[in-house]
Amino acid sequence: MRVNQPVIRSVIVISILLGLVVVASLISPNPVHASAPTPVPLPNGPNRFTTMNVDLTQYEWWLTAWQDNNVYCSFYVDHDGLPTDGDIFSACDTNVYSEWKSASKPCMEKDTKNCTGYYFIQVSSKPGKRQVTVKLPPPDAHVSIEGCEPDKSGWCTQQPSLVITAEEPLPNQSITAVLGTVGADSFSCKGGTCIFKLSETKPTGVKLTFWANSTYGDTSKVFDALLRVTGDSTSSSNRLTPRWYVDVISSQWTGSPIASCAAAWESFPPVGGLPMWLSTPASSQDLKSKIPYNYLAANLITQGVTNASSCPDNGLNTDGSANSCGLKAAEPAVEEWQNRFDKLIFSVAKDSEVPAQLLKNLFSRESQFWPGVFRNSKDVGLGQMTEGGADTTLLWNPSFYDQFCPLILDQNVCKAKGFANLKPTQQTLLRGALVGSVDARCDNCPLGLDLSRADFSVNIFAHTLLANCEQAGKIVQNVTNNMPGQSVDYATMWRFTLVNYNAGSGCLATAVTKAYDPTAATPLSWDKVAAALDVSCPGSTGYIQDVTRDPTDTQPTPTPAPSSGNSSG
Repeated sequence: MRVNQPVIRSVIVISILLGLVVVASLISPNPVHASAPTPVPLPNGPNRFTTMNVDLTQYEWWLTAWQDNNVYCSFYVDHDGLPTDGDIFSACDTNVYSEWKSASKPCMEKDTKNCTGYYFIQVSSKPGKRQVTVKLPPPDAHVSIEGCEPDKSGWCTQQPSLVITAEEPLPNQSITAVLGTVGADSFSCKGGTCIFKLSETKPTGVKLTFWANSTYGDTSKVFDALLRVTGDSTSSSNRLTPRWYVDVISSQWTGSPIASCAAAWESFPPVGGLPMWLSTPASSQDLKSKIPYNYLAANLITQGVTNASSCPDNGLNTDGSANSCGLKAAEPAVEEWQNRFDKLIFSVAKDSEVPAQLLKNLFSRESQFWPGVFRNSKDVGLGQMTEGGADTTLLWNPSFYDQFCPLILDQNVCKAKGFANLKPTQQTLLRGALVGSVDARCDNCPLGLDLSRADFSVNIFAHTLLANCEQAGKIVQNVTNNMPGQSVDYATMWRFTLVNYNAGSGCLATAVTKAYDPTAATPLSWDKVAAALDVSCPGSTGYIQDVTRDPTDTQPTPTPAPSSGNSSG
């Protein structure tokens, strides 16, 4: 059984109709309406620092010449270890520093007077204090929903309220007001709480900007949220009582996690729940499938997992695929193998928030769960990654790059530059390492596969999908000059992401540009983009149909094929 999506899902914008009542904080017992429709100037944000004395040990050093043992510079440092170049530069004159840099080296002569440069002598140490500047924690503000009593399908059966709660982390300081804007209107609430009684909003939601003032004399950062409230009134649904469905997208949201990539696109998931191919079920058991995979069957026969010796030609066709007898003989092993990654897929989906069913469908279409290569192509692993796909992952998923790069390159190089600014040789090295990390082929391993590497790759492919969702969103934004959620629904954006993954950003950008019509009632739709893809990137629409199909469909999946583009699939 699938579970209903969370009652309240996060999103970055908060939909609040103009004229909603702002219930003041606990300081003011009476409701306060939004102030006059003059936008409040955005504050500069938190600016809080203090100084404090810290205990330390000061070490006295002499910089002494080998040739005459005279002390040419004496200074203190407050760190362990030898003095640094910066210590010498700040304490000694320029000539001494230059000679230190150019001539100083360990003395190997019997007579030290024959050596050039200088050497260090630690003379003494003493306790000391130093004044340091410390950045203090700023005030913060969060968004939540209260008063929602959900029914089984996730609708609020009572009119919900949006709550903005501000917090001051410093002792002896407090929040004086919560302020913000909704569209052209502004609001202000005394104290640390603002409460908005919610009513139905437009389908794309309403954007809210908010911040908090502190007695410290500064403000919190300025935060945004996007809120959609969908009404189900008695007149439109023949219900006895009205209902409300609430979606919130915001970094400050404290409710259930936002739907994957919703924040990047500012796109709300469908009201009432996601399609099955974009869902994560209640448990990994619900990912179980029984699809007769021909390519997987052939590999299991070839590797000796299945005995098909009673079949014609040992169960294999001349092209290496399983014949009907071989497919029947391998059926139990095929079913077991295609579900061996389910627990890991489920776990990765929970951590990364990439839909578990989408990951399983992707692996089904790309490799039929055999994490090697297909017909010596350059696509490898469960998700058939290429170097183009690795490039997308490293460029469009910075958090993944920050984790992966130090495994291959110097940590300081990774941190200072980012993937786009690395040298071409360094980029090539990272791409190759990432592709290699998902390639489970192993000549000396049982079945010819390193299954621990295959398991490791599940997480990498999840982050690769997140990178593609970012890039696909940017393509739509560039073409439409709006955030994707303003013109494309959530499920369609995931289809665009899969096109980007399979065929590459060039194919997607060309198709979106051809399909976009700002004068149409629906400026950008999947049908129009699919029609453009059929011309420029044939095969992409069939790929999308396979990956987005109902997971209960047990029809055979097409044999994996090399990517038509330069991305992962």
